[in-house]
Amino acid sequence: MDANREVLAEVVLAVEQAGEGRLLVGVDGVDGVGKTTFADALARELIARGRHVVRVCLDDFLHPAAVRHARGPDSPEGFYRDSVDVDAFLVAVVRPVRVGEPIRTAVFDHRADAPIDVPPTPVPDGGVVVVDGLFLHRRELAAVWDVSVFLDAPTEVALARMAARDGTSPDPRVQRRYVQGQRLYLEECRPAHLATVVVDLADLHAPHVLPGGED
Repeated sequence: MDANREVLAEVVLAVEQAGEGRLLVGVDGVDGVGKTTFADALARELIARGRHVVRVCLDDFLHPAAVRHARGPDSPEGFYRDSVDVDAFLVAVVRPVRVGEPIRTAVFDHRADAPIDVPPTPVPDGGVVVVDGLFLHRRELAAVWDVSVFLDAPTEVALARMAARDGTSPDPRVQRRYVQGQRLYLEECRPAHLATVVVDLADLHAPHVLPGGED
């Protein structure tokens, strides 16, 4: 078994140990670390093992630009505290999962800066909702996850991946809003201490699970 499969197997085991009911699984990490790719791979692995999976991206629950940039377009604190519409995510995803109702997998298109209306998606008993996104262990969300994963990599590595993906600058000075905003989150919430599984993703070809409580 290669390293990626070994890491996924450990996360799948944590999901299996979390129980048979509807589960919320969060994949957290800084911008560019590889959250979406990891969450998609985890979803495929769970499906292969017979679980019904619904994928959700927290980027589809952002505030409008006017809210996100209310503290200033370059504000790290604004990026951390004002990007995600936590209340909308709780209403559309978390609460329905807990009472067995269909969820809404998206409420906002940040590219168009406009609300969107998607049909409800049922989550059957035993289903798993896999969510990837930033700041999943912030105080308002840390307790909602049945299983959570924190993907860890050095800032320069994550910035280089983001640059390759989005065509942005890998210079942390240019990306100050995002780098410093994520640093605020890491220092305030210590997600690596809260996550069920912490994965060192510095090398995409050689990921490994870190002992609990790592930073």
